[in-house]
Amino acid sequence: MDGQYSLSMVFPAYNEQDNLERLIADADRASGSVSDDYEIIIVDDGSTDRTPEILARLKESYPNLVVHTHKPNRGYTAALRTGFAGATKDLVFYSDADNQFDLQEIGLLMEKIEGNDIVVGYRKDRQDPWIRIFVSRCFNILSHAVFKFSVRDVDCAFKLFRRNVFDEIKINSEHFMVDTEIMSKAVLYGYRVAEVGVTHLPRTAGQTTVKPTDVIKTLRGMIWLHTELRRLKKQRSPG
Repeated sequence: MDGQYSLSMVFPAYNEQDNLERLIADADRASGSVSDDYEIIIVDDGSTDRTPEILARLKESYPNLVVHTHKPNRGYTAALRTGFAGATKDLVFYSDADNQFDLQEIGLLMEKIEGNDIVVGYRKDRQDPWIRIFVSRCFNILSHAVFKFSVRDVDCAFKLFRRNVFDEIKINSEHFMVDTEIMSKAVLYGYRVAEVGVTHLPRTAGQTTVKPTDVIKTLRGMIWLHTELRRLKKQRSPG
């Protein structure tokens, strides 16, 4: 398997100055362990800390590092959209820049990509505050009921895609609906999806950008996505 596919690793980053050195070192090591041809894409989403200068310095040490910059901040989904659009390799992996995953476990996803289009991680022992875990579980249950996909941890930021998936799946949502939109459209378009349990680590630096008001935005996003899927289904129906 090693070296069979080229790989793009995508990480949105907003004010992650304390995480970047470790992130890029780990990403470079993990990528090199599964592919001979890879790129590490960091999307600096309008950071106001030292993220830009740290990335500029790290580019001198990591030739496979590619940096895209948003000014001003456009939000998580827009950062992912930029990263996915800029990816040039066979496979596209994405995770967050907060070092809450063991990037070496990308090998677990690579083992499943043969015969599948998307491989989705799920957090075996989630290391987040209980309220965030509770809200996430409620969101997963609601998403399963409304959008009819079966992945157990839809918002787990540890996923691997064949790049051509994004030729058909267009990301139009905002805020935190991106994973739900992708998985809902994967069901609609008949993509093959596998799941793998992955390790989740406590955040040791930086701060989460999730706020209580995001719950309302997410509910609005679910209503929008339900309407969007009905439109796409109608387009795909014969006649």
